[in-house]
Amino acid sequence: MGYNIKEIAALAGVSRSTASRVISGNGYASPEVRERVMKIVEQLQYKPSAVARAMVSQRTHNIGVIVFRETLPIVSHPLYSKLIDAVLMQAEAKGYSIFLKTDREMSLRSTDYLLEQRVDGLILISRLRKNVIDYVKKFNVPYLMVNGSTDDPEVVHLVSDDEEGGAKAASHLCGLGHRHFLIIAGPQEHRSHNLRLEGFKRGLQQLGGAETLDIVSSRESTFEQGYALMKEHLAWFSGGRSGALVATNDMLALGAMKALLEHSIAVPGQASVMGFDNIDYAAMYAPGLTTVQIDTASMGRDAVDLLDRLIRKEQNVPKLNRYPSELIVRQSTKREYITARRS
Repeated sequence: MGYNIKEIAALAGVSRSTASRVISGNGYASPEVRERVMKIVEQLQYKPSAVARAMVSQRTHNIGVIVFRETLPIVSHPLYSKLIDAVLMQAEAKGYSIFLKTDREMSLRSTDYLLEQRVDGLILISRLRKNVIDYVKKFNVPYLMVNGSTDDPEVVHLVSDDEEGGAKAASHLCGLGHRHFLIIAGPQEHRSHNLRLEGFKRGLQQLGGAETLDIVSSRESTFEQGYALMKEHLAWFSGGRSGALVATNDMLALGAMKALLEHSIAVPGQASVMGFDNIDYAAMYAPGLTTVQIDTASMGRDAVDLLDRLIRKEQNVPKLNRYPSELIVRQSTKREYITARRS
């Protein structure tokens, strides 16, 4: 048999409001009253429903998370999986449950679904259209963005310093003596890929430029794309010419490295290879991939903490939260002793 708060109060000999304060832990009740109410709760194995709690507190203690990404994989993506894991763990620690949706069409349908669940707030991950933000604003639901860009100064967003990461990649490779560069650049409409490329080019300019700088554009940021594009551009290393290959994420870099090794182009002897993100596969590969690490775990944890502050209507929540990048040097890059002149 199910019991409600009114019956619990009657059995404990207290008012309904007193019983509610004891059970919720909000408000004062004497030790004697608290003990009496909790004894009845334990005897009856009473558990207040989520709906009832939400009606009293005006909160569901649910957070909606949407990952906007057009291509698969999404949740199993080596970068986003770390981010989502961190969100889930921190949400649990904060007493929130998570509704997770993916949106490949960059539409409003996922947003509509989560708003219908009366979530307390939204975490919007990756690239999304401005109409999503405009739509969410109409409902006065706290929200923030992770790994996306916006011109709205009022939006709380968390981003990695990808331009800085690009500059660090350029500094590392130039420091090894490289002056010839082939870049596989992921979709430039995506903030991270664009800023990593721009940061790398800026870093090269500050270090004196490059003798060769060729950029190959990729429609997707996948292992398969990196592999296919590198096979199309194997001639770049023909005749034993050496140089550095830079990809704007690790999956592109690992795919390209597979193509190089299959065609007997030594890594790092002839081709130094570098990526971005420091996904787990980067350390597992042989040779290990030199990369620029993005602290997605901190971004995920902080996203929950900052959203919690917005939900609680705290003041002075920082709008721009930028996370520094870190160079991770492994075996896929080495000093270039002979620099070949290119036509």
